[in-house]
Amino acid sequence: MKQRRNASDPLLQEIFEIFAEDEIRHAHAAQMLADHYNVHQYKVYETNTSLRRFAPHFVRAIQYVAPHVAAAYITCGELLLDMALLRSINDFAMDDMSQQVIDRINRDESRHVAVDYYMAEFYASDEYFESLRSPSGRPLRERVRIGWIYLCMGFWARPFIRDVFFKPMDRMDPSGERLRQAFKHVQLFGAKPGIARHADAKLLMGVQNLVNNTALGRWIGSTLAGLIGMEPRFLEPLHTKEEAKRAESASFQALAGEALSANPFRESTAL
Repeated sequence: MKQRRNASDPLLQEIFEIFAEDEIRHAHAAQMLADHYNVHQYKVYETNTSLRRFAPHFVRAIQYVAPHVAAAYITCGELLLDMALLRSINDFAMDDMSQQVIDRINRDESRHVAVDYYMAEFYASDEYFESLRSPSGRPLRERVRIGWIYLCMGFWARPFIRDVFFKPMDRMDPSGERLRQAFKHVQLFGAKPGIARHADAKLLMGVQNLVNNTALGRWIGSTLAGLIGMEPRFLEPLHTKEEAKRAESASFQALAGEALSANPFRESTAL
């Protein structure tokens, strides 16, 4: 809903409101699917502890995040959801019920990713970048407070991502192929010049360069990765120099199309 509030175009506001409704529907469908498979009910499943600890810090931080940062996180998150998690669940379950539910979720997520790239193109534009050069910044005390809020969120982000995303993915996709493919597209997204010049992208690229190109970075790679909620294995380059160069000059629409067509779902015959 934050994207809806940040959008000035009434059409985009309506699109983002529909997307929020989509996500509520997806959550409901996922819970129903989990209940469908929990036949014997041997165990009472509770909200993951890491998620409970992370959630309040995330909610607090999202109040202050800049629109381009929110858009980048949402784009990357949906790439990982669409390309890695949903497809791995489908492969792992190999069940028609799962196929039908996730096919429908994936249709919505494909629309979300397409709009995410459209918004990313706007936030990468010179027009938006110039709008950030406001002469009136936040007071120092407020910047320190917001920095502390982000630091707390980052601290709790890593165990949350590890327990809710990486651990399940390691079980469903032991080869790691789905995750590497998804993170490859995240890295190519970040290679776009307009994206790369934002401070948060510079921080991520700086950590990547430090980890991959210096002895100190390799020694403390796990700690550095933890500061940004990542695992060291996904900080190494997952694309060739030629692919990065091509991504720099490609349109956002072309990159979105490539991401959505990579490792497509097996087609369902029971729709």
